[in-house]
Amino acid sequence: MTRVLVTGTSTGLGLGALHDLLDAGAEVVAHVRREAQLEAVRRELGVWVPGVVGDLADRAQVRDVAEQVTALGGVDAVIHNAGTMDERLVLAVNVIAPYLLTALVPAQRHVYLSSSMHRGGRLNTARLAELDWMGVRPTASYSDSKLLVTALAAAEGRLRPGTWANAVDPGWVPTRMGGAGAPDDLEAGHRTQAWLALGDDPRTHTSAYWHHQRTQEPDRRVNDIEFQDRLLAALAQETGTPLG
Repeated sequence: MTRVLVTGTSTGLGLGALHDLLDAGAEVVAHVRREAQLEAVRRELGVWVPGVVGDLADRAQVRDVAEQVTALGGVDAVIHNAGTMDERLVLAVNVIAPYLLTALVPAQRHVYLSSSMHRGGRLNTARLAELDWMGVRPTASYSDSKLLVTALAAAEGRLRPGTWANAVDPGWVPTRMGGAGAPDDLEAGHRTQAWLALGDDPRTHTSAYWHHQRTQEPDRRVNDIEFQDRLLAALAQETGTPLG
């Protein structure tokens, strides 16, 4: 039976993905930032599920989350759903946390939360060296962070044969971050995440950029090998943990 870790499951896309996975007969591991949220997630699901707890803005806690997953017996897939628009935290939560979990949690399938806004990122290969990964002074926008995590997905798919690494644009959906008036289809967003994580459909046996279960072309920088390699080198140096 497929077992999937989903990060950021207290509301929105992450909680929806848990529902989809359970409905499909999968096992899940729910990640939340605080212990009380885990109990609320279980009440919402109507079933007890194993969970891991940690603030993904804190690298030490990200590593602890990885250890908690290992102690639970590991997973087959990870949905890196957690995200923030706070420019002090976008690099930590949207990029470093998924990078560390990718490096520290072995899984055949990784699904990363991207956004169509990644195309508006202003970063290039040269500007990667200017980033303050600790967020003491904000040096990246939300769009920049989504460009980076989408490039991370593409790099993992290129460098890890046998691993499927997919990035998902869920659209502008009505979540706590997107706002109640967001016009896109929330269900299609989390359904695509779960579908890719399960890997039952042969169409998902690939590494690509998706919107509502259809592949799209990402920004050209995503598939730029030099950009990918510089990003991985910067993340390995910053965290002391190579992707492997």
